[in-house]
Amino acid sequence: MPARILLVDDEPSWRYSTAKSLIEAGYDVVAASDYMQALAQIGGEPKIDLLVTDVVMPKGMNGFALARMARLRQRDLKIIYVTAYDVPTDEAIGTIIRKPVDTASLLEAVKSTLAASAA
Repeated sequence: MPARILLVDDEPSWRYSTAKSLIEAGYDVVAASDYMQALAQIGGEPKIDLLVTDVVMPKGMNGFALARMARLRQRDLKIIYVTAYDVPTDEAIGTIIRKPVDTASLLEAVKSTLAASAA
């Protein structure tokens, strides 16, 4: 069974192209445009293996807060943050990748994060 990835980003074109790349690489992808949609997916079945989330999002919750909330629901959840901004790394409980990110770099980060043991 392929790893299930929850991809959260408010930018539709980036979310679509990234989801497409992940699906083509063999992953099961669920996409969400904000934290509310994302949290509805976490803790249910099938289980989410990896959260890939934008850091800066609308509607009051950033990717760091989303990751903390998600970890309350699923302690072993692995996390990758993507951002185009300089953000404080001390809030991160996963890997931070800078946008624009090429597909090969993203896929390598996904592969290595999934292979690592949970924090």
